[in-house]
Amino acid sequence: MARSEKVEFKGSLGETLAARLERPAGPALGYALFAHCFSCSKDIHAAQRISRRLTEHGFAVLRFDFTGLGASEGDFANTNFTSNVQDLVKAAEWLAEEHEAPSLLVGHSLGGAAVIAAAPQIQSVKAVATLCAPADADHVREQFIDRIEEIEEAGEAEVHLAGRPFRIRKQLLEDIEGKALDEIVGSMKAALLVAHSPLDETVAISNATRLFVGAMHPKSFLSLDHADHLLTKEADAFHAADVIGAWAARYAHTRQLPEPPKAKGERCAVASETGLGGFHSWIRAGEHAFIADEPEKVGGLDGGPHPYQLLCSALAACTTMTLRMYSNHKEYGFGTITTEVTHERDSDGPAEARQDVFHRVVTVEGVDDEAMRDKIVEIAAKCPVHRTLERSSRVETVYG
Repeated sequence: MARSEKVEFKGSLGETLAARLERPAGPALGYALFAHCFSCSKDIHAAQRISRRLTEHGFAVLRFDFTGLGASEGDFANTNFTSNVQDLVKAAEWLAEEHEAPSLLVGHSLGGAAVIAAAPQIQSVKAVATLCAPADADHVREQFIDRIEEIEEAGEAEVHLAGRPFRIRKQLLEDIEGKALDEIVGSMKAALLVAHSPLDETVAISNATRLFVGAMHPKSFLSLDHADHLLTKEADAFHAADVIGAWAARYAHTRQLPEPPKAKGERCAVASETGLGGFHSWIRAGEHAFIADEPEKVGGLDGGPHPYQLLCSALAACTTMTLRMYSNHKEYGFGTITTEVTHERDSDGPAEARQDVFHRVVTVEGVDDEAMRDKIVEIAAKCPVHRTLERSSRVETVYG
């Protein structure tokens, strides 16, 4: 599960910007920056969901409020597209100083245009992904087209965006005018993924065509079928994040998980350190591989279950399977079987004599009869792992 941390840094105009760093469980395999849409914030659903989902692909993701938005300091009226781009550069500098320079940029809507413009200024970037992004910054004028004349004549005007008032000044219009991204993507060294919905009514799909055609290889396109501009449906945001995560791993992972170890047959389990720090280890059990670790409080990276959780899992799994075999054999038609196991060590007596205690709770959907409940407890005790734990075992160890 992702770990979320509030952080802050100085933006391009000297104001303190509010941010949140989402870190994966286990070691970060790369760092990413997420840029939200125009007049939105880092806490819009799409920004939250995509950032957190990317942690499942090994990325630590920094999302922040641009100057004057969300919880960041500053006056939105004093900002423009250029200041947003420079806020991204400042965010990248903060990441480089505090953690690791970002290798992936992800931008939504005008944030997508901003990450394209920022990419040439951030040398560490290896991959850029845009979501429903315009092909030129000037597209933002469409959101307050009815107030353009007033802004140009009076120098500023109050507009309503997403139901909230914002003050827009003429300098924003002057800054975004003529800022097309075709030339930038045509010379960009980073890999590009253009994701867009064909149903987007805010930024037409033709913008994605311009970006994709203008870009050099490697470039990819993702059609966000059925999604709206803001990716308000959770499934759409998760789909976009999963594709971006899998795609970006090829370009933007700055460290790699080694291959899991080999196991000698289905009864063999092998644990081998990944070399990524702490106690982070590959486990190979038969044909199945997964990560085990220790919690951060004891020096691990919390990248997977710790050994006693694995032991509890073995007892829980064996108990559930044993009961299912019993139900099938007797044709009882048990509903869903669930086994919960917790572990502790007796606190009484001398340390060498204290026993490990596994507390097991079994539930079977649809079973209300007291006699059957007693029978279920009896059968649970016949679970092979249960018997292994209860009888004395012998461990023989050799080197190599």
